[in-house]
Amino acid sequence: MPEHRTSGWLLARRACTTAAIVTGHLMAALPHLGTRGGRARLAHRAPRLLTALGPFFVKAGQLVSTRRDLLPAHVCDALAGLADDVRPPSRADVARTLAEAGLADAYAEFEWEPVACGSIASVHRARLADGTEVAVKVQRHGIRPVLEADLRLALLGARAGRVLPSMRDLPAEEMIGQLGGAVLHQLDFLAERDSLLLLRANLADHTDLRIPAPVDGLCGPQVLTMEFVSDLGRFRPLGMTMERRREVVRDVLRAVYRMLFVDGLVHCDLHPGNLCLDGKGRVVVLDAGFVVRLPDAVRRSFAGFFLNMAQGNGPKCADIVLESAARLPENLDREAFRTAVTELVDEAFGALSKDFELGAFAPRLFQLQRDHGVFAASEFAFPLLSLLVLEGMIKEFDSEVDFQAEAVPVLMASFAKDVQVDAERRTEAEHSQDRA
Repeated sequence: MPEHRTSGWLLARRACTTAAIVTGHLMAALPHLGTRGGRARLAHRAPRLLTALGPFFVKAGQLVSTRRDLLPAHVCDALAGLADDVRPPSRADVARTLAEAGLADAYAEFEWEPVACGSIASVHRARLADGTEVAVKVQRHGIRPVLEADLRLALLGARAGRVLPSMRDLPAEEMIGQLGGAVLHQLDFLAERDSLLLLRANLADHTDLRIPAPVDGLCGPQVLTMEFVSDLGRFRPLGMTMERRREVVRDVLRAVYRMLFVDGLVHCDLHPGNLCLDGKGRVVVLDAGFVVRLPDAVRRSFAGFFLNMAQGNGPKCADIVLESAARLPENLDREAFRTAVTELVDEAFGALSKDFELGAFAPRLFQLQRDHGVFAASEFAFPLLSLLVLEGMIKEFDSEVDFQAEAVPVLMASFAKDVQVDAERRTEAEHSQDRA
C-alpha cells in the first residue's frame, strides 16, 4: 500500500480511537463539571486519559507538566504523575528492528528481556564478541508513524480549541508543535549519539560526571549501543559522608551550569531515572534523547537573567524576560510587569543566598507572566524547568547548598568568553571589509 494511503488510514484510525477515548472520559466527568472542584476533578482524570490515548500523549503530558509558566498548578501537578510505564516489546519486534538496522548479528549475547522499558524504546543488556558489556537501546517497531499521526491530531485539536474562551489566549498550537518536535526528536538515535559525544566532550575537563559512551559502528537511527553501567543505583545520599555529599552536589551543579551558561547544550530531562550513582558514588547521566541546543541569543539571555537575579537587578531581569518571550500581548503594561518582577527579584535578593529556592521563585515568576499574558519561549522555559526538577534532588544531598554562589563563577566565565568571541567577530568583520 502506498505510504500516503497508509498514513491517511492510520490517521483516520487514530482519530476514531482518540475521539472514542476522549468522549468516554468527558462523559464520565460531565456530571461534575458544574460542581465545586469540577475542574480539579477533570484535571485529576487527565493522566488516565493521556495514558489511554497512547505514547505521544503520555510524552507530551510529561513535558506539559513542567510548563508551569503556561498552565495552572493543579493541572501540572496532575500531569506530573504520568508514568511512561508500558509493556515490553515482543522479542520478534526487537529482532525485526535490529535486523532492519543491520545489527542482527552484531552482539555475541543479547538479553531479550529489557532492563528498562518506555513507550519509545527498550534497553537491553548485551555482550560484544570481545566480551565488552553494552546497553542497547532499541526503538519500538512502527512507533514513528503512530507518534506522527497523534501529533497531527493534537494540532487539529488545538486549532479547534480556539473556539473556547479559556483557550483563545493560550498559544496551544505553538506549544504542541514545540512539544511534538521534542517528542519526535527522541526518535532520532543518531542525534542522541551525537548529544552523548558532545556532552562527554564539553564536560570532560570540568566535572567528574560519568556519561556512557556510544559504541562506534553500532548506532543507527533506531538502535543506540552504549557502554553498560552495571552498578547503577538511585541518586540518593545514603551512606555518604557530608563532605562527599557536597562534592556530588557541586559536581552536578558545575555540569548543569556549564551546559546552560557556557555550551548551550542542555540535558533537559535530569529526573531520578536519568540521574544515578554508580558503585563508587560517581554521578551517572543517562538518556540524552531530550537534549536541547540553545540558540546563542537564548543562552546569553538565560545567563544574563541568572546573573542579574544574583545581583538583585530586577528591572534588567524583567527586560530579559520580555526580550526573550515567544509572544507579548498588544496591551501589555510593560511598566507594571517590570515593577512586579523587580519586587520579586528584590525579595529573593534580600534573603540569604543559601536560603534562595528556585522552586519558590519560579512559580511566582510564571504566575506574573500568566497574569500579564507573557508567554516564554520554550528554549528559555525548558532549561529553567529542568533546574526545578534538579533542585529537589540536590537539596536532599545538601540543604545548605548555595545555588546562586555556585552559579556566579560559571556565569562570569561565560560572559568573559562571550566578550572574547564578540571581539574576534568584530576583528574578523573589520579584516573582511579591508580585504573588500
